[in-house]
Amino acid sequence: MRKFLVVLALVSGALLSCFAQAPASAPAATPAPVPDWRAKVAEYMPLLGHRNWILIVDSAYPLQSAPGIETVDTNSGQLEVVRHVLFDIDRSIHVRPVISMDSELPFVPEDDAPGVSKYRTEINDLLRGYPVDSMLHERIIAKIEEASKHFNILVLKTNMAIPYTSVFIRLDCKYWSADAESRMRAKMAPVPAAH
Repeated sequence: MRKFLVVLALVSGALLSCFAQAPASAPAATPAPVPDWRAKVAEYMPLLGHRNWILIVDSAYPLQSAPGIETVDTNSGQLEVVRHVLFDIDRSIHVRPVISMDSELPFVPEDDAPGVSKYRTEINDLLRGYPVDSMLHERIIAKIEEASKHFNILVLKTNMAIPYTSVFIRLDCKYWSADAESRMRAKMAPVPAAH
């Protein structure tokens, strides 16, 4: 009988411990996932078309307030971001890049911006094969501000710390060239009336 009581006490104790409530602990706070800029580019690419822009900018580029502009901090090197964006554009069936860079860049001295000479060589190598237009920085910014009134612009901010290094990509239609547009418009020209 004594053994039975001991066993009963042990079983009862075990059952009670199973039903005893453990002190509630607050769920561990999980940080919100950091948006991956590559995923953002992939999300945007099918939606973007001619007249949209993708800007790959240096770290001091301002956060613009126009509603059509979305800025993403990539926390990545500028050349890496340019390379990735051009790869995605080249893979697309619908858009091609029209690239502009600041005309100030060739005049930035190494003494004032260490690393600029190396950057100029690297960006020239990366953009070889693409037509690149050179324009004063303020003129490019004015074009972007005007475009943002009607079209979306994706700004990818990098950790670049050299001035006038931003790469401005205006998207154009891949399957319809400016020459094709001109030929079509010429055919549409009204025929002069006979007198």
